[in-house]
Amino acid sequence: MEKYHSFTMDVAQVQDVDSIITTNFNANMLSPTASSSSPTSSSPATTLSRYENQKRRDWNTFGQYLRNHRPPLTLSRCSGAHVLEFLRYLDQFGKTKVHTQLCPFFGHPNPPAPCPCPLRQAWGSLDALIGRLRAAYEENGGKPETNPFGARAVRLYLREVRDSQAKARGISYEKKKRKRPPQLPQSLQPPAPLS
Repeated sequence: MEKYHSFTMDVAQVQDVDSIITTNFNANMLSPTASSSSPTSSSPATTLSRYENQKRRDWNTFGQYLRNHRPPLTLSRCSGAHVLEFLRYLDQFGKTKVHTQLCPFFGHPNPPAPCPCPLRQAWGSLDALIGRLRAAYEENGGKPETNPFGARAVRLYLREVRDSQAKARGISYEKKKRKRPPQLPQSLQPPAPLS
């Protein structure tokens, strides 16, 4: 058993943030077919999208974290600090090499040789995970204003991870600019109406 803070899970339960799979489904997670009026209903099963399946697995894994936490936590008592603890715990299962400042490959996107720097969860994976958990929290009855996944501390942590990984890996995480329609040169633009 791996242990981090007061939370334990075995490695088989958490391989990678993008493929978190648990077999214990959280009883609070409603499936899209659970709304049928009778158990023998002949309605066809709803096929969930890849995103919805991943969101369900992430939600179930976070539910497992809450149950395994010492002392056990209820969702209503979960805070941004608990979300950060969960994200830091997941780091040990990461597959992204993040160079330390002492590493000769610090800032190089494609290092020419192996190094002993730690593997971490990639910022993009953590950001996507938080987005899915934030949506799942509200879909399962949580109020947006009490959503621990939207806490300021979580947003700041993700920004810090993004910036540190960008420096360590020599990769820019610039926000994609929206494409705007091409502007006509000043000489070709129609004159402004006179008022």
